[in-house]
Amino acid sequence: MHLGHRVETVRAGSLRRTPSHRGLVLAAATLGFGVIQLDVSVVNVAVKSIGTALGGGVTGLQWVIDAYTLTFAALILSAGSLGDRRGARRVLLGGFALFTLASAGCGLVPSIGALIAARAVQGIGAAALGACSLALLNHTYPEPAQRARAVGVWTAGGAAALAAGPLLGGLLIAAVGWRSIFFINLPLGAIGYWLTVRYATETAPATGRNADLLGQLAAVAALFSLAAATIQAGSTGFRTPLVLGGYALAVVTGTAFVVIERGRAQPMLPLWLFRSRAFSAAVCAGLLINVVFYGLIFAFSLFLQRHEGFSPLSAGLAFLPVTVFIMVSDLGAGRAIQAFGTRSVGTAGSLVMGAGCLAMVGVLAANVPALVTALVAALTVTGFGIGLAVTAITSALLGSVDESRSGIASGALTAFRQTGSVLGGRLVRLPVRRYGRHWRPRSRIRDLSRPHSGRGCGCAMATVRCRSIRTTG
Repeated sequence: MHLGHRVETVRAGSLRRTPSHRGLVLAAATLGFGVIQLDVSVVNVAVKSIGTALGGGVTGLQWVIDAYTLTFAALILSAGSLGDRRGARRVLLGGFALFTLASAGCGLVPSIGALIAARAVQGIGAAALGACSLALLNHTYPEPAQRARAVGVWTAGGAAALAAGPLLGGLLIAAVGWRSIFFINLPLGAIGYWLTVRYATETAPATGRNADLLGQLAAVAALFSLAAATIQAGSTGFRTPLVLGGYALAVVTGTAFVVIERGRAQPMLPLWLFRSRAFSAAVCAGLLINVVFYGLIFAFSLFLQRHEGFSPLSAGLAFLPVTVFIMVSDLGAGRAIQAFGTRSVGTAGSLVMGAGCLAMVGVLAANVPALVTALVAALTVTGFGIGLAVTAITSALLGSVDESRSGIASGALTAFRQTGSVLGGRLVRLPVRRYGRHWRPRSRIRDLSRPHSGRGCGCAMATVRCRSIRTTG
């Protein structure tokens, strides 16, 4: 038994040092992150087509999006903890399999209810992919400089998939139909699964750690209730009893989680991790960055189609400059971190992101004639800054924890970022939901400027958090 473990360890170490093999593992991890990001944005473009084919009304269509979001957000910490205890490779393979099968189910469903159920299963697979793809990357690239460049590729793949979703979705819907947006995940998932089986080595499972079931239940309840309450607030406002009750439940279960974790000898999420400035700054900056950007993808796509008369394909093409510049900044961030350090790159990215948000406010306030072109330009600047900042905070977080904690650290970052995406999306949707068919430009400017002004504050706060990250690399 011990001899077999030693042989596997030797094989893992030698394989991890092979550049070609490491590149293929990076490709698998990037695919794992990319498919879940692609699914976030591609479905938004297909909502209208899904409603036409399956019905379900506005509530049913909202649940097509939210069922995925809720299970993803609620289970991400548990998935990261499972990866640490059982091995990130094993959990990643399970995530690929579950996500791919659920995607096939989404494309074959006969009704809106079945689609919602399949989307919830997709979210479970996405939680495993999101946490363990980054943990496996950290295992494969232990050197800080190489890891920073690998994280740049990983974030580039995810960010490009998120921004390219509307374009790809528009093309597929126009050529084949809405079901094809789910079938596209099948070859991507199969390739990712094969690369992981063939080239990835297993991370060393953490010994002596139990499942911490009470901690996991409290975390799931807190994250689920927080996400559900915020989603509901996007439809009814923040002052309804259901929303207030959901936030109250999130506070109670979140407090219970802290109490449980403090009393455990082997907690799921060690609270002492937050004593590290790099770790705490990274997760907080991740939340703020997603508050700024994620909702913009949904809101801008809806704005183009509902109020500017764009087709799904035309709306997708409008995101092409954003996609290109996000990839450029992500890929260049790794080298920049080697030259200037994570703190400098993270701070610079946050400042650029803030400039893009302020440019949006100026465009809306000035009521420029070429409104769409100006907004795309401002959104592109924002995306460029986000690419720099996300790569920096992810590298800083991985460098602040032991490899045996990579799964839960990745899960914590993803949980904070997912919470930020839910909050940001709903803050944007509140003014969008007030627009009717008779929509006047001055009302549009007044209402849309408010959330973007808030995003400027979010960028400033993200800059402060990035300045708290110690320079590495």
